[in-house]
Amino acid sequence: MRIVCAMLKHETNTFSPIRTDLARFADWGLFFGQEAADAYRDTAMPLAAYMKLAEAAGAEVVVPVAAEAMPAGPVTREAFERLNGAILEEVAKGCDAVLLDLHGAMVSEVADDGEGWLLSEIRAIAPSLPIAVTCDLHCNLTAAMIENSTALIGYKTYPHVDMYEVADQVGRILMGSLDGSINPVMRWGRPPLLSQTLCQGTDDMPMKPLIAQCRELEEQPGILAATVFGGFALADIEDAGNSAVVITDGDSEAAESARDALVAASWAARDDFIYRATPLQEAVAEAKTLNHGPIVLLDHADNCGSGATQDVMTVIAEVLRQRLEGVVVATVWDPEAVRLMTEAGEGATITLPLGGRTDMPSIDALGEPLEVTGVVEKLSDGNFVVEGPMYTGVTVRCGETALIRVGGVRIIVTSLHHEPWDAGVISMMGIEPAKCRYILLKSRIHYRAGFGDLERHRFTLDGMGVTTSDNSLLDYKKVRRPIYPLDPVNEIDWP
Repeated sequence: MRIVCAMLKHETNTFSPIRTDLARFADWGLFFGQEAADAYRDTAMPLAAYMKLAEAAGAEVVVPVAAEAMPAGPVTREAFERLNGAILEEVAKGCDAVLLDLHGAMVSEVADDGEGWLLSEIRAIAPSLPIAVTCDLHCNLTAAMIENSTALIGYKTYPHVDMYEVADQVGRILMGSLDGSINPVMRWGRPPLLSQTLCQGTDDMPMKPLIAQCRELEEQPGILAATVFGGFALADIEDAGNSAVVITDGDSEAAESARDALVAASWAARDDFIYRATPLQEAVAEAKTLNHGPIVLLDHADNCGSGATQDVMTVIAEVLRQRLEGVVVATVWDPEAVRLMTEAGEGATITLPLGGRTDMPSIDALGEPLEVTGVVEKLSDGNFVVEGPMYTGVTVRCGETALIRVGGVRIIVTSLHHEPWDAGVISMMGIEPAKCRYILLKSRIHYRAGFGDLERHRFTLDGMGVTTSDNSLLDYKKVRRPIYPLDPVNEIDWP
């Protein structure tokens, strides 16, 4: 057998001003051919699971590309065609199966449904080819994705610590279809629900019971996989939102019944999928009254892991204004500030404009730097290997990085965008996270992978940015309507 295994992932925030081109993929991780296989073989990523399954079956394994970029705006035509083309070229040479690690929320200048486009193109080349797909929990599932794959599954954890296991699960389903022992049947559906990422943590309501429901279904005879997707509401496309898919062994009736149960449960929990804000000043003031840390402060509206600019200073300015002590901030994106601090050198006192380099026209906001005076405590190349449970074994590249202490606040400033979901982003700068009173993270839920066991308290701080959870700031033009919460329930005729 000849099996093609590939990774192509991007969570596209159509409200983001950040350009997603080939250079952005290269910043995070872009490999072709043998380099792609070598980069992910010893990791806890889906591609590693795929390669192991294919090799165990005695197949020739071909890895044309492993590509991922930090979430941002739509993928450029050049990048989209180059990366998809690498996969299609290998399929066109002939193969017995394809195992794909995709995201499910890629929007490009070529197609709003990036994954559906790729799968359709593969099917056009090889109409009967078995195709397995692993998707992120924030996948915006589409008909094209289901119709052009054999078995599709999604993560059951957010933060995503089960990527390898889920890929192994769907890979085994596909291998069973190859030897004739399994006849995969998929059914999918979705409610008219555009839920917010901040309310999709799988240790929280309402996702926790939905995930438990999926696991219970998978214990039933003949049900091979059950997935609920939270979707990604910051992709303004027709198909954005919650969904569910079930795979059975030849039993379409069981697949439809299980799917209906998951979709109905998602809709019943709709109000719990919507975030309710607290005034920033009030939340910081409450955090200041606590003495025992670490206390996690989440600047969730400026999370580059969902496509934000990572340079909005609103929350940091409020923390400085209220004079919180013992704070470490991870991370602010500002290559120019890093350059200035590098020139000044470790130990230097420097005054500089920090952050605010990027305008955000989608929310009618201009970048506003914050002038700070502080001491440059440490400079770093910004590289570390993840030891935590998410992206285990992957080398993270933050680019040239600097640590500046401004009063009681130490701020980690990077040259590349990086969501701080692993403690390595702090420890690489010589700081022990467990000894910090406050850890201010530009993150939503993923931070729990590296910091969840440390936190004594947690506050979501409602600042500004293009990963806002305030729907009133976003001008949706393409998403199907009516849909909750953009439209009131009494205007939605469903089911």
